[in-house]
Amino acid sequence: MHPTLPLLQNSEFPEIKRTSLQTVQVNLGYLCNQQCLHCHVNAGPNRKELMDAETIGHVLSFLQHSDANTLDLTGGAPELNPNFRSIVRQAREQGCRVIDRCNLTVLNEPGQEDLVDFLANNQVEVTASLPCYLEENVDAQRGKGVFDSSIHALKRLNEAGYGQKDTGLILNLVYNPQGAELPPPQCALEQDYKKMLKNNYNIDFNSLFTITNMPIKRFGSLLVSKGRFENYIDLLKQSSRSENLDSVMCKSLISIDWQGYLYDCDFNQMLELPIAGKTEKKMHISHVNTAELLQRQIAVADHCYACTAGQGSSCGGAFEA
Repeated sequence: MHPTLPLLQNSEFPEIKRTSLQTVQVNLGYLCNQQCLHCHVNAGPNRKELMDAETIGHVLSFLQHSDANTLDLTGGAPELNPNFRSIVRQAREQGCRVIDRCNLTVLNEPGQEDLVDFLANNQVEVTASLPCYLEENVDAQRGKGVFDSSIHALKRLNEAGYGQKDTGLILNLVYNPQGAELPPPQCALEQDYKKMLKNNYNIDFNSLFTITNMPIKRFGSLLVSKGRFENYIDLLKQSSRSENLDSVMCKSLISIDWQGYLYDCDFNQMLELPIAGKTEKKMHISHVNTAELLQRQIAVADHCYACTAGQGSSCGGAFEA
């Protein structure tokens, strides 16, 4: 795999600082039942890195004593971590909003037959990856049979009340482009998704999030191999809008890796750009408090232009309505 950090570091991206802490995003490990071309985590079925119970305990303790109100669980497939249900239960007991970033097909894996009911019973918000509403496109990006499995999982979520009126069970879908281009306007694409999924499969969901592909890890390496890396970075830079700087997710979020170390975002985590910057010792969740994180300068590089390009991009989708 081609390293991308050396190609990103000589950056003129503006300086930004964290102004609040609302979301703690936790990567529970790189184990995944899928191996997608666009994956910025390089997750897959053979990855062994998983957050252990002790580190999860530190995360929950930090949450309890911080101002953060949202626990955002990601991976890999976070549900494959043996401690997934434990951290969900305890975070919900502490009053935290919990988001599960789900690849959908994991809901159909052996041993996960009751996972949908577990998520519903704990009122976990499901943010599910579905990069297109067409079978051919999804299977090309994520593997043969993934679309059918995803549709089956979405139907199960609907049956449990997700995406339905007056249930309080939130089901959001995530779109990312097939390649080295920006996402289309989020609002219009959401309407297309809702129409196609309802008409063809009788599936409902709440919102669609469009996310720009990050030029790092597996996707970044693919761009390098095809000689398209510099062109993609140029596209991101030329499309960057200064007004999007006010809404970038790193200003109110921290990211924690499977070992408990802190980063400004999930993308910096994958590039091993720690929250403390290049010259300081890495910070661990067991030895940090909220005050230490506020007004701290955020580590940036050229990949950050993906968050400010066009309509903007974050884990919550585009910044524009």
